[in-house]
Amino acid sequence: MSKIIRAIDRGQATHFNFDDVTAQAAACVSQARAEAARILAEAEEQVVQLRDQAFADAQQAAVEELERLVEERVGQRFDLIRGALTDARDAIERTQCEWQARWEQELVKLAAAIARRLIRRELSAQPDIPLALVREALQLATGSTQMRLLMNPADVGALAGEIQKVLDEHSAMTPVRLIADASISRGGCRVETEHGAIDQQFEAQLARIAEELT
Repeated sequence: MSKIIRAIDRGQATHFNFDDVTAQAAACVSQARAEAARILAEAEEQVVQLRDQAFADAQQAAVEELERLVEERVGQRFDLIRGALTDARDAIERTQCEWQARWEQELVKLAAAIARRLIRRELSAQPDIPLALVREALQLATGSTQMRLLMNPADVGALAGEIQKVLDEHSAMTPVRLIADASISRGGCRVETEHGAIDQQFEAQLARIAEELT
């Protein structure tokens, strides 16, 4: 029953065994199944590798994105802090300049006040100081056709003779009219001409010095 006869080349008959064919077919099927299982296993392994690689890539991308965001945020905060520090530095510098200018003005005022005290003390020790100022003012006004010498009444009374001598020295060039004026501070004088005035009062001189210093 397991044998058949088939015509082949040269008209000879050959006997085939179905058991052999079945065994060969089973072997092929088994081999195919094994190959399929191997391919499936490799595919599953590749899927796992791809999945792990994709997860690692996604994780790395997430880390890089997080680092970028952190760097960006830190940069923004640093820019804000740097701007705030710059503003604070500028404000401190402005405040320092303002305080320095203010203290310089106060120091000039203090120096002027000290100078006035020293001048008053010197006037007491050297009452002829106004005469030097009068001579200087008259020399500065040389060339004018009209002169008026204004002095404090107390100085005029105390130095009348000496003042007159000084005026006589200049009378040959330009007559000088002496006027006692209470608005003129002690020790100082003012010469008025047609061109203007020469103020030899200590307060005016100190004010000019203070203006130059500030």
